[in-house]
Amino acid sequence: MGSGKSTVGPLVAQKLGWRFIDADDVIAAEAGCSITELFARHGEAAFRERERAAIARLAAGDGLVLALGGGAMETPATRELLLAAPGTLLVHLEVRLETTLARCAGTEGSRPILADRANLEQRYARRLPLYRSAHISVAADALTPDQVALAVVRAAFP
Repeated sequence: MGSGKSTVGPLVAQKLGWRFIDADDVIAAEAGCSITELFARHGEAAFRERERAAIARLAAGDGLVLALGGGAMETPATRELLLAAPGTLLVHLEVRLETTLARCAGTEGSRPILADRANLEQRYARRLPLYRSAHISVAADALTPDQVALAVVRAAFP
């Protein structure tokens, strides 16, 4: 959240001549409801399985930049798939928690986790080592979206 994946992902795709897809958008479209509704109706475990299946299907394609939801890396099967699938390059856009809070200011209504700072800090600390297991990490705090996209492309295709 707030790392820039929804902004940078399309820029990377454009630079490579690839498609951009946000996995959460696909999951919501297939379910016919929002991610928030999926969680409320079926629980996190059911959502994570749906997410894993969607990511596995999408990652099998070529010429695709795929943005993932923040919790995707917490599912071992999803993480292993993304790290080991041939032709898949997992990129982590790293930002400090303070950057996330600044970038997401004003979206607390659609992102309730922002209202619970202690929970947010715990989630950030728990997920950061998982994110850092990515093939490539780009420190994105002080860069413009175009600079981040260029760093991703350069790291992916040195």
